[in-house]
Amino acid sequence: MRNRTVLFLGLVATPAMAQQLSSPPSTATLYRATERKVNALVHTKLEVRFDYAKRYLYGREWVTLKPHGYATDSLRLDAKGMDIKAVALMRGSTPQPLKYRYNGWQLAVQLGQVVPAGEAYTVYIEYTAKPDELQVKGSAAITGAKGLYFINPDSAVAGKPVQIWTQGETEANSAWFPTIDKPNQKTTTEISLTVPGKYVTLSNGQLVSQVPAENGLRTDTWKMDQPHAPYLVMMAVGNFRITKDTWRGKEVSYYLEPQYAAQARQIFGKTPRMLEFFSQRLGVDFPWNKYAQVVGREYVAGAMENTTASLFGEQAQGTARELLDWEYAGVEREIAHELFHHWFGDLVTCESWSNLTVNESFANFSEVLWAEHEYGPDAGAAQAYRSLRTYLRGPGNSQKPLVRFQYADKEDMFDGVSYQKGGSILNMLRAHLGEDVFFAGLKTYLTRNAFGTGEAQQLRLALEEASGQDLNWFFNQWYYRPGHPIVTIDYQWDAARQRQAVVVRQTQPGAPFVLPLQVDVYTNGRARRYPATLRHAVDTLYFPAPTRPELVNVDAQKTLVWQKQDNKPLADFAYQYRHAPTFLDRREALVAAQTQLSTPLAQKTLVMGLQDKSDVLRGVAIEQLNLKNDTLRKAAAPILARLATSDPSVPVQAAALLALGNLKQKRYTKLFAKALDSKSYRVQGAALQGLAALQPAQALARATAFEADNKGALTVALVLVYGQAGGLAQWPSVLAKFDAADTNNRFNMMAGFGAMLGRLDDPTALTQGITRIKDMGVQFKPYGVDTPLLALLQQIRQQQSTRPNAAVAATLVAQAAAEIEAAK
Repeated sequence: MRNRTVLFLGLVATPAMAQQLSSPPSTATLYRATERKVNALVHTKLEVRFDYAKRYLYGREWVTLKPHGYATDSLRLDAKGMDIKAVALMRGSTPQPLKYRYNGWQLAVQLGQVVPAGEAYTVYIEYTAKPDELQVKGSAAITGAKGLYFINPDSAVAGKPVQIWTQGETEANSAWFPTIDKPNQKTTTEISLTVPGKYVTLSNGQLVSQVPAENGLRTDTWKMDQPHAPYLVMMAVGNFRITKDTWRGKEVSYYLEPQYAAQARQIFGKTPRMLEFFSQRLGVDFPWNKYAQVVGREYVAGAMENTTASLFGEQAQGTARELLDWEYAGVEREIAHELFHHWFGDLVTCESWSNLTVNESFANFSEVLWAEHEYGPDAGAAQAYRSLRTYLRGPGNSQKPLVRFQYADKEDMFDGVSYQKGGSILNMLRAHLGEDVFFAGLKTYLTRNAFGTGEAQQLRLALEEASGQDLNWFFNQWYYRPGHPIVTIDYQWDAARQRQAVVVRQTQPGAPFVLPLQVDVYTNGRARRYPATLRHAVDTLYFPAPTRPELVNVDAQKTLVWQKQDNKPLADFAYQYRHAPTFLDRREALVAAQTQLSTPLAQKTLVMGLQDKSDVLRGVAIEQLNLKNDTLRKAAAPILARLATSDPSVPVQAAALLALGNLKQKRYTKLFAKALDSKSYRVQGAALQGLAALQPAQALARATAFEADNKGALTVALVLVYGQAGGLAQWPSVLAKFDAADTNNRFNMMAGFGAMLGRLDDPTALTQGITRIKDMGVQFKPYGVDTPLLALLQQIRQQQSTRPNAAVAATLVAQAAAEIEAAK
């Protein structure tokens, strides 16, 4: 499953990870044992029909099981919120009624006989699933837990499609069919869906028949002959347009709403090449008989790796114009993530949610693998850094181990530890073991546990077999211990002894980490690499150095999972930018330059960064600029103008336009006006903000003209312009845009939103706006947004202090501030 990463930009000074929006870690101490397997699922056959008006599913099920290890006379199935009509043991084709008890959550069945271990038996169940009447709640990662979702079933919302789709992870599929809803179960499936004939269906495996039914209905049967976990079973029904590709003779298909079908291959078209790359890199071919990807409306999670049929939220479909603004970190990353799960999660499934790392950490790691393969080492390193930063900035993440046998709720496992920290650890382990040995170990793990389950210890054993190394120390430290190293690095060259000393201090709580690493020492323009291992709270490393090195580059591979304060002089960082090979080497240098902007060397480094081969680093360099510095502005402005007009990267173009807009120089008016004709919403939005700083009235007129077609960054820009120059007539539009925006863009809108509220003489608008700011402050307080939002509220109160509704504004602000401050 793809977890949702939200970066709070604009108003908030630093990005923060909000993929799950979970509270700090629970003090839960209950040991979460792997579910005991009394009966093992073998095969699940379903026949389902839908009542769109009631939002019911009418189901008939034949579930085949085998007692595991011991004979048994009973069966317990998860079945949430259902009406159970009949339960019977199948004697050939004859059902024999059975006694059962049902408490609304579990179905306890007396088999009427003792069934020996390993002997298959089949139970028939007739039931009605009523997901919308189920009293359950999801998590912030998976916001629903009712398993089966009816989207606009009565067609009440014009222009919104009628759809049905399912979401099984973690244990929600038992809301629409009785099963043993645990990840250590595996079942083959056969699902027959009877639906209106105008709709398309999708499920696991292959479509084996389509048969007309009464009253314009049709029955589609999907068969899955390979076993997979119950949470990976899926259905989707709707007016989808199918685009088909192939990979090694297997069907690869993309299901989108008709208006987005023209973009199907732009969105999903790299899938066949991903299949080939992952199959070759892992040494294990994609094991399933087909691969489909479908986009559902109002999806409750980012995306989900249902076996052979991944489901994506509506962020994965867009117009041709919207696609111009897409970046790797969005949908393409998700596509790689869900596909890689078909090895790690689907082929080999975590044996319990405590070991979710063997699913999600690998999927997160695949985002780096594909970026590296498709776009080069810099792109892979950029994604790896993005992931590590997300973990480091997540509140409470450092207090939780990767493998967690104690948690308050299984949903808590879907966090920045299981995803981003785990993926970063795998990337570090790859560097430590070496590419070939690491992937040989993964092949052993996959083949040894294929169509079964796995846990971190099995991964360790496979990697030990491939490497010939004991890895208990690594897994004990990184999988079973919370936290990460926090280090400071200092340097001293000893001329008399002709050696370079590097002092590394670990300052995190608890025992020091054992950290194998590589150190590159640059002398006379050449680097020599030395292996070293840190083991203590303070380690001093010595390297031969007849002359003072130009650079000592600790963790030369830039893969360690740590936070560091690297106390190098700026000259060393500047040398690092020019000579060290990796993306992070250059990024560190650009960030270091920002701290000494008054120095010519820092300015020169940042100007070099504006022309970096990595579009990400060109963007970083733009972010680090301070154009109030005359010398830097003179050197950077011409380059920024070129980037704004001709850089191949849309994000870089937009960043350059925003930087030039901050200059408020009339010479760029024509540049902004021309950029407003771009087809990119992001470029248009940046240009509109630049124009607003120079000609507010003209920007307001252009913003009004953009009302007919705006998305994403352009929508944010409209709110910012209305905040600066608009009035009460624009407030309904601003409010609607704010409410329709995702979390990231709501924060980006805050400056315009607040500025407008400071000027409006309307108590209703003040109430609406301040309430929304308060709600954002309460919801996202764990991520540090309370301070800037409280400042924004006080700004509104101050601006309103001389206006007719000063008393209303003061009261509203005081109430909102009190609620934010009281929130946990």
